[in-house]
Amino acid sequence: MAQTRAIVITGNGTNCEMEAAHACRLGGFDEAVIAHIAEILSGEIRLDDFHFLNLTGGFLDGDDLGSAKAQANRLKHAAVSGSAEKLVEQFTRFIADGKLILGVCNGFQLMTKMGMLPALDGDYLGQTATLTFNDCGRFQDRWCYLKSDPASPSVFTKGITKGIYLPVRHGEGKFLCDSAETLARIEAGHLTALKYSGPDYAEATMEFPANPNGAQNAIAGLCDPTGRLMGLMPHPEAFVHYTQHPRWTREELPEEGDGLILYKNAADYVRKNLL
Repeated sequence: MAQTRAIVITGNGTNCEMEAAHACRLGGFDEAVIAHIAEILSGEIRLDDFHFLNLTGGFLDGDDLGSAKAQANRLKHAAVSGSAEKLVEQFTRFIADGKLILGVCNGFQLMTKMGMLPALDGDYLGQTATLTFNDCGRFQDRWCYLKSDPASPSVFTKGITKGIYLPVRHGEGKFLCDSAETLARIEAGHLTALKYSGPDYAEATMEFPANPNGAQNAIAGLCDPTGRLMGLMPHPEAFVHYTQHPRWTREELPEEGDGLILYKNAADYVRKNLL
């Protein structure tokens, strides 16, 4: 039987790669490989051999030029060693082949700055949005309630009817679009899979600290029109088991953490559509 394969890219200041790989395995992937970006640039590892790409949190290149901007430039222009191929060609082929990409925190910042999100009109290399400094002017490390949109095409949030509870830890998490038209198209397409909310998940909120960064329209997570690419500032890999919940000793909780569903949905999609 064919194996479901996930890859987690590390290096140049990322972190959370161990947690992301663990979440992939718990979610049902047969294999989760942690690969340094240098291994991909050298040609030793190719994205073509995987079904699910994880871009993790961290502080790529020290957030010089703004969060993830240096890595975005690197991935768009660097060539694979010993080949005439540019690395970005592997990314665009990965997307064209119907595969999945999840960017978390720094990974979400990377996806927006490469242009992979929101990717309106199928343009995966034209930047139309960004993630910038929190309105509060400082790093935020807290847990947030995230209201889901059941109408979203996102593969990852399928089955989340109300919302989920996840931690954030970032200094540049404020989502902004380049124009009112871009924002309107994002909303009309239900691409805003997750928004910051109160504990009842009833309404999105712009109020601090429930919205920890002042994100436009309270956007915490965004997908492309196909639903196969998604980025979010909260960390799903940081809540895959109840013992990671901040009140696990005081509340009765299910064994699975809220973040695990994103990885289970990814594994289910791969089994049904890519093998």
